[in-house]
Amino acid sequence: MKAYFLRRLLLIPLTLLGITALVFAVNRLAPGGPMEQSLSSLMGGEGKGKRSRAESGFSLTASQVLELEEKFSRDKSPMRGYLEWLGAVPRDIQSKKIGMEFPAGEKRVEIPVPGTVNIATIERDDSGKIWILPNDKVDPDKWQVRLRTPDEQAERWEQWVKGVDLPTKPEFRAVLFQSRRDGLLQGSLGESTKYQDPVWSMIFKRMPVSIYFGLVTMIVIYGVCLPLGMVKAIKHRTWFDNASSVAVFAGYAIPGYALGSLLVVFLGAKLGWFPLRGFTGDDFDTLSTAGKIKDVIHHTAMPLVCYLIASFAFMTMLMKNNLMDNLAADYVRTAAAKGVSFPRAVFKHAFRNSIIPIATTFGNNISLLVTGSMLVERVFDINGFGLLQFNAIFERDEPLIMGVVFFSAVLMLIGNVLSDLCVALVDPRVSYK
Repeated sequence: MKAYFLRRLLLIPLTLLGITALVFAVNRLAPGGPMEQSLSSLMGGEGKGKRSRAESGFSLTASQVLELEEKFSRDKSPMRGYLEWLGAVPRDIQSKKIGMEFPAGEKRVEIPVPGTVNIATIERDDSGKIWILPNDKVDPDKWQVRLRTPDEQAERWEQWVKGVDLPTKPEFRAVLFQSRRDGLLQGSLGESTKYQDPVWSMIFKRMPVSIYFGLVTMIVIYGVCLPLGMVKAIKHRTWFDNASSVAVFAGYAIPGYALGSLLVVFLGAKLGWFPLRGFTGDDFDTLSTAGKIKDVIHHTAMPLVCYLIASFAFMTMLMKNNLMDNLAADYVRTAAAKGVSFPRAVFKHAFRNSIIPIATTFGNNISLLVTGSMLVERVFDINGFGLLQFNAIFERDEPLIMGVVFFSAVLMLIGNVLSDLCVALVDPRVSYK
């Protein structure tokens, strides 16, 4: 069994590579990305007519297109970009990068060194070579320079700004920069292009909110659904079973986000029983400990109902059906024939076998515990991990998308291993090889 779980754990990095590579490729190939959005914003937006678009496009320069390309790593191939995200190859440090055009006809330009008061002198020749002139204040071993030619700039303009001619002929452009390996292998997920914050800090900042909802949801689901499913199985086809089934399936038929919208309108806006949004009130910091607990419960009551509504029905019916199957099994009838009491037959024999299928879902619930529900958090404007995922996708923030996908995938894969472990602990007949 140890060898099996060791193989499962060793497969996690390979699976993560496949997941992240696929998501990275989709981000790059899907239209309407951050590069296109930024260009559209600089050119005056869409939907203003062809003439207006062309006229507004003249305010854009070839150097601005190159700067956007470098900011969103569109100057690199998808493979190179993915390797940079992994940290397998160096990538440019955005805060240590600056570009400047050579004066017309000149082969030397002075560029201020980012983060310092020093000046770097850059030279080029007609063959396309470029270099930093050595001096005491600029270390050529730390700083690099690349040359962007007019033809290259015109080509990039034609690729990104279709239907608009270059307003002016571009000059040679020097880009002074530093690079280093700064990716997943170095423990970094990059910075959000929208919020300019480290992705890791944005994820961990929202973890307490999602963990709160996840823990409460799991406690209620396993603490209420399992006993309820057992009672429904024992009292099958009674009025209690029928009435609870109607209530459970009515809740299961309503999506959590749709129920959330109804609760916000009726219980929040019309009746004023609960707050409309947020995890805590504006005066949370001034409250006592008891007041803070009450405030959190008051704000999270409606979201918790939405979290529970679907899982509640699934877990209850899963427990009921499993227990009914085991109560009808020969080994339970044999135990009863030997004089074992019915409660003992249920709890000692049937119950343990009934929770085996439920154990397979435990690991997956671990990932749900942390990642939350993006639509529910969106409806109630709760700043948790789910809303972070929603905003990352909606705003096409690629570093943030890659970060939340990686984090969610890690939890999912670890959850699958935990599910196998739970099954092995619950069912001694299982022996992984």
